[in-house]
Amino acid sequence: MYVILVYDFREKRVGKMLKLCRRYLNWIQNSVFEGEISEARLKELLMKSGKFMDKDEDSIIVFKGLSQMSMEKQIIGRERSSTDVFL
Repeated sequence: MYVILVYDFREKRVGKMLKLCRRYLNWIQNSVFEGEISEARLKELLMKSGKFMDKDEDSIIVFKGLSQMSMEKQIIGRERSSTDVFL
């Protein structure tokens, strides 16, 4: 499945979340990641984030789709990080 993950963490935990998400998804903008991921790997990511997340202060939003092709992405301004793969 294709996901867009957005998080809002307090400053003392934001670095941990950034490092965790980079292991699973492509970083596209501050606190925003996207990419293909299995349901099991997504659950693993969310479980690991739960170990340091403060649910009273922090949040994670996950948008799910069947594939990247089923979602339209419009970029206005500078693209932070390209997710194109050249073969």
